[in-house]
Amino acid sequence: MSDTATPILSVNNIEVIYDHVILVLKGVSLAVPEGGIVALLGANGAGKTTTLKAVSNLLRAERGDVTKGSIDFRGARIDRLSPNELVRKGVIQVMEGRHVFGHLSIEENLLTGAYTRRDGRAAIARDMEMVYDYFPRLRERRASQAGYTSGGEQQMAAIGRALMSRPSMILLDEPSMGLAPQLVEEIFEIVSKLNTEQEVSFLLAEQNTNIALRYAHYGYILENGRVVLDGSAEALRGNEDVKEFYLGLAGSGRKNFREVKHYKRRKRWLA
Repeated sequence: MSDTATPILSVNNIEVIYDHVILVLKGVSLAVPEGGIVALLGANGAGKTTTLKAVSNLLRAERGDVTKGSIDFRGARIDRLSPNELVRKGVIQVMEGRHVFGHLSIEENLLTGAYTRRDGRAAIARDMEMVYDYFPRLRERRASQAGYTSGGEQQMAAIGRALMSRPSMILLDEPSMGLAPQLVEEIFEIVSKLNTEQEVSFLLAEQNTNIALRYAHYGYILENGRVVLDGSAEALRGNEDVKEFYLGLAGSGRKNFREVKHYKRRKRWLA
């Protein structure tokens, strides 16, 4: 991400508190450039999902609040809008865990993504075909009850449903969770195509740092609710600490998970 790129999203020194007492995010700042893919990286509990929900305004449903800082989309403040208003402005979140309406068909799930649109059935039908072009497997399963489809198909349906709202930006939470490596690769390839061909910007939270840094342009690493490192994806891939603690690689070979968990003992992370 170049320093001169215009941000479509700016998160400015936000603090998030749950239940009026639990401080979860502590001065988080980040930017997503127009047409960019930015990855939020870090272990489980680092604050990635909370950051996404702060942007999408889904915190209040979980008794969370942005108590300091601000969030801007296309230069206008959005952290006081409702989630519905935000979708109409072009920002939508794909939740962790492949949330679909299990009792509806795949096609009915996709149609629910167009509920805010007022541009007519023909435009919605064209976009449905566009979604099926990106996700051919959904075309094959269009009449299937979503709750009985595979995890990969449900993740595709969740992303496709978000696309039906014609977003400028998608907040994508843990797209690789619980999926086989081949499916993860397929989904990230589609994200990359959507970014290039449909000019959708992405802010994605992901524990699989290896694949995230292959497809993202820029990354932020969170630990305990703070950004401890950020840089271009290329720079982060080459950073020795990132290699050791997130990619599992170091000069002495692969590290085990117990060693990875204790990386924060090294003071230079927070230097």
